[in-house]
Amino acid sequence: MELVTQNSVERLTPKSHQRQPSIDAVAAEVKELLGEIWLPELYRSQVRPLRTRAYALHPVHKEAVEIQHTLLGIELKTGRYRTLCPDLATARYLAVWTRAGCASIAVPYDITQISRLADDLESAWHRMLLLVDHAAAERKSAFRLRVRAKLLSDLQHAIAEAGAGAAIPKFNQNTKQHT
Repeated sequence: MELVTQNSVERLTPKSHQRQPSIDAVAAEVKELLGEIWLPELYRSQVRPLRTRAYALHPVHKEAVEIQHTLLGIELKTGRYRTLCPDLATARYLAVWTRAGCASIAVPYDITQISRLADDLESAWHRMLLLVDHAAAERKSAFRLRVRAKLLSDLQHAIAEAGAGAAIPKFNQNTKQHT
């Protein structure tokens, strides 16, 4: 008579009966796969070291975030709110953080930096969504939505912890001329 071991039970048990990873485990796996392009990490390493100003957003729950080109310029439409943006790069930058549900973020003062940052943030955002779909491919869509909600909650907490900075940045006012 053969002894039943844990190893033999695992081999005989169909895959469908094995314990599936939890929401926290899948979210942690996605964060690990993202590594340096995890949005809070990009924010801490690329945005916060710059001279920035704080910007309050209108986070949305289920409504879409749209960038609209109007006669008055470029607007970021968030639910029922419309925010006039100076250029497309700023609208793209703000759209990523609005989709993430952040209440306030830091916007770089140097407009030449915003376009590159918007590219990086949009790429990281879409990669995060693709990794969630890949990591939970064999699970129901409700599970993927819960994993996404967990990641967004972690993201919002990390961004709030990093802070948005001052509403008005400090400028170097040294105007003395040495002769």
